[in-house]
Parts: sequence; structure tokens; C-alpha cells
Amino acid sequence: MSAEASTGPGVTVVDAEDASRFEARVGGADGDLAGFAAYELDGHAIVFTHTEVDPAFGGQGVGTALVRGALDTLRERGGLRVVPRCSFVKRFVDEHPDYAELLSPPL
Repeated sequence: MSAEASTGPGVTVVDAEDASRFEARVGGADGDLAGFAAYELDGHAIVFTHTEVDPAFGGQGVGTALVRGALDTLRERGGLRVVPRCSFVKRFVDEHPDYAELLSPPL
């Protein structure tokens, strides 16, 4: 199942499940790939392992829109807890405590 979320000016976030990553696309779901947040599924958790933004789109808020769109999609779906192993995702959640309820409790 693929999910899509529009997150702001020209950025669409798509869950590319076959590639195990959320993708930020500019120009719609089939637009240019601007960045991605890779993940691994682990039981009832989704572990974000790496986030990358194409340098051509750097400094334009693509990374923030990507993480926000991914977390909003997960919130809507329900059922998966988030483990932010990636420092970019962790920093985003730290700076936006309204997403803290998605986090998997620490072991």
C-alpha cells in the first residue's frame, strides 16, 4: 500500500514501501525525487535509519516537509511506533513535541 501526503509548497511525501522509504517529491507524486527517509519495519515499530535530501533541494525545507509528512502518514495509519535512529528525524521530533506520542518507549 502506498500513501501520499502533501506537506506544503510543492512537496509531496510518498511511502515507497517497496523501497522501504518515504520519498519527498517536487511536482506531485510522480515528480522529481528531492529526498528520502529510509526505514526498517521491526514488529510494531518503524525504525528511521537515514534521511537524505538532494543537494539541489537543500535549504528549501524539503527535509522538514519529508519528516513531517512521514510522521503525519504514520499518525493517520496508527499501529506503528516510531524509532528515530536517524539524527535528523530525532532532532525533528525533539523540536516538535506534538509528535512525541508516536515514539516507541525506550528499552
